[in-house]
Amino acid sequence: MARANLQPAAERFADDGTFPNSRLPLLIYRSAIDPDAATPEAMETLFRQNGWPPQWRSGIFDYHHYHSTAHECLGIARGRARIMLGGPGGREFDIAAGDVIVIPAGVAHRRLSASADFLVVGAYPPGQDWDLLTGKPGERPKADENISRVPLPDTDPVTGGKGPLVEHWR
Repeated sequence: MARANLQPAAERFADDGTFPNSRLPLLIYRSAIDPDAATPEAMETLFRQNGWPPQWRSGIFDYHHYHSTAHECLGIARGRARIMLGGPGGREFDIAAGDVIVIPAGVAHRRLSASADFLVVGAYPPGQDWDLLTGKPGERPKADENISRVPLPDTDPVTGGKGPLVEHWR
């Protein structure tokens, strides 16, 4: 279902003192699914076939947040958005239907703007349940401990097997 020979852009974000971010690169797969064929069902099928069970359909929160107990995969099923990755000092990215973003535990993300039809499918590696942290005082060092214990996934959610994610994260 995913395009052949897909290579993601690898983006790194350093700990800013509030948001831990990660030593692992965040991966952006542009047009992982042909934008004209991107639907929630297509994203869910892609993730499920590659060992990342889809868990929800929604948007992206409009405030900086991160997860300390799971890596997260976001499949853009419809529309477009501008997001910020890495916390307030991070970088802005435009994303659109067909794109997939794999966010390592600890990396801050938020939606800055979106089209009215914007819809995301969220998926996680098997056995990983996400929490929701916003950089409030007192979240760390417990968040750092949690992040250090999150196992690396066995498969790439876009290409399956030992694809680019496994190569970048090992």
